[in-house]
Amino acid sequence: FGAHSSQPRLHLANLEAGTVMSFLVAHGLGSDPEHDGWLHWFSNEVGSNATSRGAYISYEWYKGKYGTSIRLGGLDPDNSNVLDRAIVLHSAPYATPDFLAAHGMLGRSNGCFAMAPDDFPFALTQLSGGRLIYADKLGIV
Repeated sequence: FGAHSSQPRLHLANLEAGTVMSFLVAHGLGSDPEHDGWLHWFSNEVGSNATSRGAYISYEWYKGKYGTSIRLGGLDPDNSNVLDRAIVLHSAPYATPDFLAAHGMLGRSNGCFAMAPDDFPFALTQLSGGRLIYADKLGIV
């Protein structure tokens, strides 16, 4: 999340094949209150609408507001509330290349990892059921 939301910053690494695929992903509005496309801070607080830092585990698929989504669990003290906060991986119309072309940045979620609907089915097959997701800025500004 150290890159601007106009840049691919969700990287799916296949360690067996030695490949990486990168995708656009939106961050939480509480992490970017000025809506400038940069994630400024993380939060684990209920009601913050911010993205949380740390290691996540993917759980099962479910049907939610944005259709099929992946429930996530937090594995670190910095994201221990993500299940209670309903922070998930889902598709959203505000995370598409068309939205980016019109606005110069992606829209913002309520803290969830939101991807383009065209990209989400691939992520769904790769990240469901016990996969590790790690969110941070890693010194990238």
